[in-house]
Order: sequence, then structure tokens, then C-alpha cells
Amino acid sequence: PTNDLDVETLRALEEALLNFPGCAVVISHDRWFLDRIATHILAYEGDSDIVFFEGNYTEYHEDFVKRKGQDSQPKRMKYKPLKA
Repeated sequence: PTNDLDVETLRALEEALLNFPGCAVVISHDRWFLDRIATHILAYEGDSDIVFFEGNYTEYHEDFVKRKGQDSQPKRMKYKPLKA
């Protein structure tokens, strides 16, 4: 998790990923970090929809809003309340 890294280590990780000649799968909630390193996004949008997007996280999110609408929210599982 990038939230446990100090700024210097985070920058080193970013540089290593940017200079890596291969492919890396990065899973992060840090949108700033994803904007800096992501060139392609494979997004699981719910209802078994998988979207391949070329660009960073901000560009993907803008495309998502255009496709789904401003008020669109991620699909959440609904649980039945437990009976005591």
C-alpha cells in the first residue's frame, strides 16, 4: 500500500515503475499515484462489465462519467439484515 510509504520511497517506486520495460499490474486507491504511472486501465465496473481504457485514472474517470452519467455510483452488494 502506497499510504505506508514516505514521500522519498513513493517517488522511488514511481520512478522504478515508469522505467520498467515490461508490464506491471498496479492496484491502488491512490488516484494521484495512478495518474502518474498508469497508461492503461482495466476497470471492473460491476455487472460483469470489464472496460479496457487507454489513459490515466483521471481520463478514465472522465470517460466513465460521460458513459454512465454524473450521478452514477459504483455497484455495491446488498446484504440482507441479520435476524437476531
